[in-house]
Amino acid sequence: MFKLLQQGRHWLGKLQPCQLCHSDYQAMHSVCQECWQQLPWAHQSVQRQEIQVHIACHYAYPIDRLIQLYKYEQKLYLEALLAGTLLSLQLPKVSAVVPMPISTERLVERGYNQSLLLARQVARQLKVPVWQPIRRLQQHSQKGLSRLERIENIEAQFQINTASKLRYRKVLIIDDVVTTGSSIYALSQQLKALGCQQIYAACVAGAKL
Repeated sequence: MFKLLQQGRHWLGKLQPCQLCHSDYQAMHSVCQECWQQLPWAHQSVQRQEIQVHIACHYAYPIDRLIQLYKYEQKLYLEALLAGTLLSLQLPKVSAVVPMPISTERLVERGYNQSLLLARQVARQLKVPVWQPIRRLQQHSQKGLSRLERIENIEAQFQINTASKLRYRKVLIIDDVVTTGSSIYALSQQLKALGCQQIYAACVAGAKL
């Protein structure tokens, strides 16, 4: 009995507190079961720019704030939670995962591409490679532009990386948030130019138009 009590204390000592409420123990993806259940789940597919995008959550509290902290304030410990929401989706079978690229300027500013970090987690689960055949030029502000101008502005940002010789026919685009879907559409057009025949997309959250 004494030995069992010792083993119990040792097991409890390994438990980590929930990263959201800090009052309960982690049950999945670094959070407790209650916090996980209270996320603004969507688990649906929305059509954006002719593309069906699988979204895990609605862009509402607390997932909106968590994405902002992860993306802009270097709170990388939230990666397990955000990646976990993507893994809760019924993801299609693909040959490679494509993270939404960011410009060199944004990469220097943030220090990392948040979509790439999430894509690595998804690719590991799906047991497929991460593929980055497209680079993104300087990202300009969309403020004050018409819908057509916004689309043209975004499409001009994506260019095929000629150094990449790999080719995949079925791919999954990973991004943190989808609103209009213009970035996903622009990326998909370049992927089609590389011979991709089936292109899917999945995002942590979907924002209202």
